[in-house]
Amino acid sequence: MIDKAKNDGAPIDVEMRHIVKEFDVPRKDAARIRAVDDVSLEIQDGEFFALLGPSGCGKTTILRMIAGFEVPTSGEILLRGKQVQDVPPFHRPVNTVFQDYALFPHMTVLQNVMFGLEMAGMDKTKARKAAQEALAMVQLPQATDRKPRQLSGGQQQRVALARALVKRPQVLLLDEPLGALDLKLRKEMQIELARLQTELGITFIFVTHDQEEALTMADRIAVMSQGKVLQVGTPEAIYDTPNSRFVADFIGETVFLPGCLTRKDGMFGWVQLDGVGTEIKAALADESIAINSNVTLAVRPEKINLFATEGKVKFPDGTSDTADVYKTGLLRDPDINMIEGYIRSANYIGTDTRYTINIGGAHDVVARVQNYGLRSDTSFTQGQRVNVFWDAETVRVLTQ
Repeated sequence: MIDKAKNDGAPIDVEMRHIVKEFDVPRKDAARIRAVDDVSLEIQDGEFFALLGPSGCGKTTILRMIAGFEVPTSGEILLRGKQVQDVPPFHRPVNTVFQDYALFPHMTVLQNVMFGLEMAGMDKTKARKAAQEALAMVQLPQATDRKPRQLSGGQQQRVALARALVKRPQVLLLDEPLGALDLKLRKEMQIELARLQTELGITFIFVTHDQEEALTMADRIAVMSQGKVLQVGTPEAIYDTPNSRFVADFIGETVFLPGCLTRKDGMFGWVQLDGVGTEIKAALADESIAINSNVTLAVRPEKINLFATEGKVKFPDGTSDTADVYKTGLLRDPDINMIEGYIRSANYIGTDTRYTINIGGAHDVVARVQNYGLRSDTSFTQGQRVNVFWDAETVRVLTQ
């Protein structure tokens, strides 16, 4: 994630209160489609906020309602505390960058950026100067006389950004603006967008279905599904402490293990895994989960550690210990969970190795072990018996 200064205590730039948006369907006997279902959000001044979710979850509809292109069925939208449901798009202090950029092909780059200023009645000389400054801001001062077709995809995206930013909107709305770019360019533009947003201090609301994109750029993320906001938080909170199976599954790779909650103490619970005799201590996503409930444990593959059941345990710093001594030391820690298993498969992927391990003869888990120096320090072979362990704080107890 880009390192950005926090904006705690900043005024609320955009507020949505119990927003519902329904659409009619062609068939008269069919129910209306509820694209956005009772969404309430507060987005701070100067925040980079991401709306993240799969296609059809309602994130673009929210963006269009903030812009004024769609009208809520019910609820309120406020910009700096003022209701804007009845304010037309061109009178709102927002601007939008679309995925297809929507540049005028017959105009030069400079004319494209000047267009909005001239339509607002700005003097042509002043508009030209402002447009040139905006193009310099996005590192395209040399492209003023080119036509859009003469630019690469990344350059066209920068022009669209310059045109949106030249009027210095209070809020910039970005509807999957990187979706048409190749992978390398998309990653470059992620860094560029985050840099621009930090320098300008303008509130960015970014719609994406790409979880890596949201984690990389956003100060906070709202994860959506079927018109609802499931969780709002920092990238770290969304990734490390998901509040539902959907969020855990949608953000990154997750191992899920079914079981039954047998007891709990504060924010921790103990889960009996289906088909495995060992109880697992884990953090409760919700303290109200009842004892004897069917639950799911969620753990990230990189949080799972391995060592062979016999022989020496080798560490990245070059030291080692016997497996028995190492295991005994770990078992003394009440927050360490450990289960024996065997390696079903091993896939070397450069920076780390992806192991699939069967535990208790009942479940497969995936561990990603970083390759430190010589691969022999961390490598295991197919069929090898191993101890699988992880810290209780890294595992989440979720309702099924």
